[in-house]
Amino acid sequence: MTRQLLSLQKLVGQLQKIPYLASKNIYKVVGYFLEASVEDIEKLCKVLREAKENVDACACCFNWAEKNQKCSICQNSSRKQDIICVVETWHDLMAIERAQEYKGLYHVLGGVLSPLNGIGPDDLRIKELLNRINKSTEEIIFGTNPTPEGETTASFIATKLPSHLLISKLASGVPTGSSLEFIDRVTIAKALSGRQPF
Repeated sequence: MTRQLLSLQKLVGQLQKIPYLASKNIYKVVGYFLEASVEDIEKLCKVLREAKENVDACACCFNWAEKNQKCSICQNSSRKQDIICVVETWHDLMAIERAQEYKGLYHVLGGVLSPLNGIGPDDLRIKELLNRINKSTEEIIFGTNPTPEGETTASFIATKLPSHLLISKLASGVPTGSSLEFIDRVTIAKALSGRQPF
């Protein structure tokens, strides 16, 4: 085996570790990297390292933010401070943001309840959500995915919420069993505007 082939296999092997990179695209990505200039590769590596060193979870909502700072959404005073949309992951938050309809705040749980996988309430950011809620909070929107785990997680959290809150969920425009990150922005916008009592 030549040294060049070994280097190529190492690159393919590293890319195969990226969970969201479809296997059919790996060789296209490898080709892009091999055809790119050394300067472009160095810039990419530098930016990736800087992001790893400087980006952390927002102390308020757990969206990504610069270390020791609130995220841009939490810092935005024009956002509605009395509404919190609870989502499973950052991908779901970004999917809702792309719809450009929701103007409130978020809370990223970091997953869903899944006893079979050993994920219980203490493994999610449920306590942090409850600690955020105060007298000025008026509504909690459940933006969890319409899966059994997402519905169970929302139901569990709903039992812990103060009685003064309006509790709603995304409308049924979001197909059951689907993931928010793969849904078009128009469908998400309609689901938000047509949200239902939980």
